[in-house]
This record gives sequence, structure tokens and C-alpha cells, in this order.
Amino acid sequence: MRLGIMQPYFFPYLGYFELMARTDRWIVFDVVRYSPKTWMNRNRILHPTRGWQYVTVPVIHAADMLIRDVRVVDRPAAAERILGQMDHYRVRRAPHFSEVRELVRGALLGGDSDLLRDVNVRALALTCACLGIDARLELLSGMDLALPEITAPGGWALEISSALGAAEYLNPPGGRELFDPEAFAARGIRLSFTELREFGYDSRPYPFIPHLSILDVLMWNEPQRVHEFLCR
Repeated sequence: MRLGIMQPYFFPYLGYFELMARTDRWIVFDVVRYSPKTWMNRNRILHPTRGWQYVTVPVIHAADMLIRDVRVVDRPAAAERILGQMDHYRVRRAPHFSEVRELVRGALLGGDSDLLRDVNVRALALTCACLGIDARLELLSGMDLALPEITAPGGWALEISSALGAAEYLNPPGGRELFDPEAFAARGIRLSFTELREFGYDSRPYPFIPHLSILDVLMWNEPQRVHEFLCR
């Protein structure tokens, strides 16, 4: 079993979904302290006249609050604001504007929970369904795992992988320095990393900007094309 573990981000960039597409089991890492102004409550889309802009989900949080406890402030208002920020895609005739609009509506307005984690899990699940990714999303906070005390960031992946009997742990390339390959090898777990590959597409009349939210990718591309890129 190949395992992936990540914090729940708000409509993250394509590399996040590449990681999901290559794993057999996906753990939503929601048991550590929430960090404000990160990819958990915002991401980047095109700006109508210059470069890119943030789309942000406002949240209620305290200094020591865990990811699993953070709540969204007024989901309908957040949806209305973000959809308004996206409307320039419709004006400029992005071919898949309507479908992407429904992804945002489903994430922010679907379900009864106001937890940011649940909004992001809905966003991930809806996007995976759109892309044909068979992802199993499991909340770490809902799992009864007997984990030892963990003092280093890379220790979480090692202990969770070991507890779940994973044969391989897969992580994005940017986190290499967090992990001890020898510690994984000692547990019989293969430590692997994805590679950042460029996915270019025509976003005219806008200039192409890489590594924006998956929302921008899906504005301009058929889901099947994205699926083939992720799974090749």
C-alpha cells in the first residue's frame, strides 16, 4: 500500500492531485496546530487585469487551535465573494467556467459542517471525482492509531505509515529535508517523492501562470486531459 498524508488545502495546485492520484490511501492530516494565511484557507487564481490574486476563506481560529477545529466565517458569504472573484473567467470565456463554479459552490455550500477541514475535504473529493481520481480520504483525527510521542515534523509520516502497514510513503519533493530515509528503511517502508512536472495550457487572453489553484487548471482544460497528465 502506497500512502499519502497532507494537510487539507483549499483547492490546491495540480501537484497536490498528482500525489493523490499516485497513492492507494490518503490521510487528511488534521491533528496539528492550524497555521493562518496558508494554503489551508486560500489559494491563487488569475487576476482580471494583472497576474494573480488570492481567493480566501475567512476563518475563526485561536492561537493554539488544531486544524480539525477551525471554522469558516459565513460560508454563503465566502462563496459569493469567491465566485465574484472568478466571474472574469466567464467574461473572458474560459471554456469550463460553469463546471468549476459548481465545484466551488459544492465545497463551500454542500454539507452541514462549517469546519474548514470539512470544506477542504469536500473540495478535494469533488475535484478528485471530476478528474477521475479514486481517492480514499480518511481523517487522521478519526482514526484510532496508537502513535508514540512525535517531536519532529517528519516523524508523523514515519509513525502513521508504520501503524497502517504501508509499504511506501509518497511525499512532494519540497519536503525531502524533513525525512530520515534510514528510519523509514529500518521499518521496511520505502520513502519516495513525486517530481514537479510542468503542465502548460492555453489561458488566452491571459498570460499563462504556472502552479495556480486547480480551479485555474480546470477553467481551461478538459478533466480527461488533466487525468491523463496526472496518471501517465
